[in-house]
Amino acid sequence: MSISTLAASGIPTLAEFEDAAAVLRGVASHTPLEESQHLSDVLGVPVHLKLENLQRTGSFKIRGATYRLSRLTAEERARGVVAASAGNHAQGVALAAQKLGIAATIFMPLGVPVPKLLATRGYGADVILEGPTVETPLRLAAEFAERTGAVLIHPFDHRDIVLGQGTLGLELHQDLPDVETVVIGVGGGGLIAGVAAAMKARAAAEGRTIRIIGVQAENAGGYPASLAAGHPVVVSSRPTIADGIAVARPGDVPFAIVRELVDEVVTVSDDDIARALLVLLERAKQVVEPGGAAGVAAILAGKVQAHGPTATVLSGGNIDPLLLQRVVAHGLAASGRYMTLRIPLPDRPGQLAQVSEVLAEAGANVIEVLHTRHGQGLQISEVILQLSVETRGEDHREQVIRMLTDAGFAPTVATD
Repeated sequence: MSISTLAASGIPTLAEFEDAAAVLRGVASHTPLEESQHLSDVLGVPVHLKLENLQRTGSFKIRGATYRLSRLTAEERARGVVAASAGNHAQGVALAAQKLGIAATIFMPLGVPVPKLLATRGYGADVILEGPTVETPLRLAAEFAERTGAVLIHPFDHRDIVLGQGTLGLELHQDLPDVETVVIGVGGGGLIAGVAAAMKARAAAEGRTIRIIGVQAENAGGYPASLAAGHPVVVSSRPTIADGIAVARPGDVPFAIVRELVDEVVTVSDDDIARALLVLLERAKQVVEPGGAAGVAAILAGKVQAHGPTATVLSGGNIDPLLLQRVVAHGLAASGRYMTLRIPLPDRPGQLAQVSEVLAEAGANVIEVLHTRHGQGLQISEVILQLSVETRGEDHREQVIRMLTDAGFAPTVATD
């Protein structure tokens, strides 16, 4: 798409993104770009990580929030702003409002992770906790805006939000001018819409093209169905660890841009995302929230085809420590490096020792042992031995199970 066509379609222009970048200077950080040798080996081309998990407030959201609030009139600023969020948007709006001297009210669900709650309050926002999910805060924020006149700040469905998020694309192009493919996690679409518009405008000015690939969690991906229908549609969502990008319906504003400029949207499973988080911890030494690792998950899962320098955005790092613990364990299991075995045994001396001998011969490391005589379906003369075992990958995992079976045991792998 040419520069003139982009402008005629109502898509933000390169000049608008550059103006937004000037506004954000001194508030949002120019985050680092690092090459990942491991991902480069996986994909077969150089792969770089845009470390937006190191951004102020821990995610890209500060970009769009700051630019959106900077465009408010003096009268609007005096009325204050209100937003609803379970985390990243809340922190972005709170810090942006603090910097601009605007009163901010943030509605958050009761189950919001404590670090996100404390950070949002720490930026000076008035935080109100209501409801079991983010749906209740969304309704209450809209009612608050109607009642008080405060300006409701949507997390993605506004042109100024898209312009602010797109400044990330300008940085990416500056740091990696020969980039050919960009892979980005997608929720409502504000980030990918902004990055696609900014980078494709810059590429068009240079007479070349860039591919933009979006990645959604397969349990909560509204874009594939919406793109197929030609307009935003609501999809039924299932639980996902990538709650930050779990959006049932794309925003109207970003959807119009995504439909024109994004080359492909793929989906990844929770297992894919868990593996990606583990790889980022072990190989890149980066702490990333599940939604922020969606691009890496797509690369590792073979969902991305690239033919030149590639970049993926680690869009956020605000992960609750308890969730991180669970996700790492899930990632180890999904990678064949950890499993829980349940083995029925006769209730007589020496059985545990025999199992231990087989595991030692197989080179498996036992992490935890539970020996119980209580269980559904057990005979009086039986016990259940439950073992948490560390293995070296899928092949070793299968070898351990095979050796136990060959020794006369009947192991099953627990899925819970």
